[in-house]
Amino acid sequence: MRQPLVAGNWKMNGSRESIRELLDGVKAGMGGVNLAEVAVCAPYVYLADVQDQLNGSAVAWGGQDVSVHASGAYTGEISTDMLKDFGSKYAIVGHSERRTYHNESDELVAQKYAAARAAGLVPILCIGETLEEREQGITEEVCARQMDAVINLEGVEALADGVIAYEPVWAIGTGKTATPEQAQDVHAFIRSRVAEKSAEVAEGLRILYGGSMKPDNAQELIAKPDIDGGLIGGASLKAGDFLGICTAAG
Repeated sequence: MRQPLVAGNWKMNGSRESIRELLDGVKAGMGGVNLAEVAVCAPYVYLADVQDQLNGSAVAWGGQDVSVHASGAYTGEISTDMLKDFGSKYAIVGHSERRTYHNESDELVAQKYAAARAAGLVPILCIGETLEEREQGITEEVCARQMDAVINLEGVEALADGVIAYEPVWAIGTGKTATPEQAQDVHAFIRSRVAEKSAEVAEGLRILYGGSMKPDNAQELIAKPDIDGGLIGGASLKAGDFLGICTAAG
């Protein structure tokens, strides 16, 4: 059985005070979470605070992006070793906002996945289609292309060391959500695509839903056979909402 994972992505939000209150609230409510693994992915500047607050707790943490470079003249970049210096377990790679606003290619995202994996971090690979791509009927083609970049670079076995997050771009921050059936259809496709190369990897692969999951729809989404948790944006900034999703996951 795959352990559900609920990972919060705070994006560019928070202050030291608000994060302290948020994490106090999350830790206080973790007694109601029995099965799911819980993590938060914070802005780099707050990782020291997150580490300090979450050390010894049941909540893991990580970065929202990572560099392909180990060190050097790459102003503004954050390396895998820097993330690990602060106890990070996870690193998000290929979030739609990085792909869109920073023009990150499938190949660059695959290289970031490889760098995170090589360093012992667990990469969370984000894939998904825009509204235009969905309307064109090429959702599966887009997701396959984004996954294949990693498989072609690292081999399908590399997916066993990471997590995939399906994020329909049209449902991020818009209040729109794919129906549980729509989400399940894409998750099932992702798993079947991986299974073509390795049934074992496909069976163990955790695939998260990343499109405006909230406490009131989390249980129905996560009940689907190929949805193994969520990558949570806005709802991860409110302890009650985040815990509601974590509780729904088990």
